Amino acid sequence: MIFYLRLAWRNIWRHKRRTIIIVLAMSLTLALMMFYDGLMNGFTDAIYGNAVKVLGGNIQVHAEGYRAEANSNPLLPLADPQAVVKAAEANPLTLAATQRIHTGGLATSREGAFAVGIIGVEPEKEMRGNIIGQNIKEGRNLTTEDLDNILIGKGLADAMGVKVGDRITLVGRSQHEQMRQRTMTIVGIFDLGMADIEKQNVYISLGEAQGLYEVQGSTEVAIFLENLGQESNVIDSMKPVLPNYEIESFQANYPDLASAINTKGGVMNFFSVIIIAIAGVGILNLLLMAVYERTREIGVLGAMGLKPRQISLLFILEGIMIGLVGTAVGIIFGLAINGYLRSVGMDFGSMTQAASYMALVQGRVYPTWGVEKLLMRASTIAIISALAALIPAVEAGRREPAEALHFV
Repeated sequence: MIFYLRLAWRNIWRHKRRTIIIVLAMSLTLALMMFYDGLMNGFTDAIYGNAVKVLGGNIQVHAEGYRAEANSNPLLPLADPQAVVKAAEANPLTLAATQRIHTGGLATSREGAFAVGIIGVEPEKEMRGNIIGQNIKEGRNLTTEDLDNILIGKGLADAMGVKVGDRITLVGRSQHEQMRQRTMTIVGIFDLGMADIEKQNVYISLGEAQGLYEVQGSTEVAIFLENLGQESNVIDSMKPVLPNYEIESFQANYPDLASAINTKGGVMNFFSVIIIAIAGVGILNLLLMAVYERTREIGVLGAMGLKPRQISLLFILEGIMIGLVGTAVGIIFGLAINGYLRSVGMDFGSMTQAASYMALVQGRVYPTWGVEKLLMRASTIAIISALAALIPAVEAGRREPAEALHFV
């Protein structure tokens, strides 16, 4: 076998121009797929990652029994919220871990009453992960000391016909199922470019929520991570030290969003298979041409005593070796492209008006390294190379030595 490997390696470099063309075809295909994967993951983090941060974080921690009553959004205080925050912040993947009180209610103005989620937050800590505080368009963000002050979205402000400085009435359900009412001053309006999301929730300080809704501490801890897909690692690190809490990722809390991400991933995988298949046809064509160019050489090999199966094996080994070289070069190209784009990003700010969800793209998209599916992509390219070499190998093995030697 070592003899065939050495002979195959020598043969692929005897025709350097043809080999380089085939290697470039394979490597550029793999580099393109790595760029494609990196860009799609960058978009996922830019769009869905920001959506997760707006909705309530990558991970949420609640008291035992919350999931069974989640539809009614129960106010179940955490036994030791500081311990939860400490456990979350101990993981290096955590951007921020912040206490919250989340209840439902109504916001009313002269224009009428609007159903909203009322969220008591730690504003300064929320700024580390939640992009709402980073998109204040009018007024200012909340502070920990704010009392009787409220932060609302532009979509809700437009619907209610209010602006910064106006007062609105907030009615919410307390821990003891009583409705508590308070008139508050709008100190800020955030604008995400998505009116539907901006109408969902209003924000007050955690201290205000504790007094208004009769809650000691907080009812949940929202944990924000750098990227999607890191949730399981953080949850696994927290569960041993927090045995009596319900620790769930956004997939459990926002199943529709998780379904959208999975659907997007399936569609992207389908298109990637098509791209690789097209590349495989091109590689097959190049290898077939290589067989026809080497017809006389095949005749010489047969005249020297090599059997058809041995000639076929030689061509298959050549295809595999070219595939491995093309894969290695493609990985280098892909890492170089994505490494550069990771540092400079790609500006999609002008596309924020193309669709409503594009508003969640904060100007530039930073692709990942594109290695999340590298093993599958590289294996596919190598297998396509081997399979593409199979047909030429069989064709080479069928050539009669006498006929091949007289081929012009």
